[in-house]
Amino acid sequence: MPTPPQMTSSTLTTRNRRGVLALFAGASAASLMPLRGWALDADQARSLIDTALGEVYQVINSGRPPAQMYREFETIFVRYADVPVIARSALGPAARQADPRALAAYTQAFQGYIGRKYGKRFREFIGSKIEVTGARPLKSFFAVTSVAYLNGRAPMEVEWHVSNKSGQDRFFNIIIEGVNMLASERAEIAAMLTARRGDLAALTGDLQAAG
Repeated sequence: MPTPPQMTSSTLTTRNRRGVLALFAGASAASLMPLRGWALDADQARSLIDTALGEVYQVINSGRPPAQMYREFETIFVRYADVPVIARSALGPAARQADPRALAAYTQAFQGYIGRKYGKRFREFIGSKIEVTGARPLKSFFAVTSVAYLNGRAPMEVEWHVSNKSGQDRFFNIIIEGVNMLASERAEIAAMLTARRGDLAALTGDLQAAG
């Protein structure tokens, strides 16, 4: 894909990738479900990502105080991402053993953590653009493709995985230049849980203030 005239072709660094990951508000793996009978189609999957990105950029360019921006990013994450699936996937095997109330509290804390964690990086994306380029069925969900044009960096391919597993159209994973956002979150949450000797309540309490 051609590089816009104002872009350079510098190599994407680990920090660049983490910064771009921040823009998309979190991701997860979901168990595969039958495609037959889905109301979701490629146009709807693409529309979901277009709409979510539009809201993200409204917040980025709003000039609002950081704390307010973080709350708005959390709201966008909840609106367009399959948060329960993302949170459980990030938690890993411990999610299957968790008490339902403890898991619900963790999920609530996780979504706030994501909003703050990635919101702090959003100022880097003022003046940038992400263009949605297409959507196609992939396995039992839809892959929405896009290209991120960031100031002073080479364009990057971004793939969003969208399903309606929850009964509503939601994205559940993002792949950026081959980097799976879920894997990054899962590794961080696993390390935090291990440091707390598997205590989910302690992890939840720390997530409420983390990010």
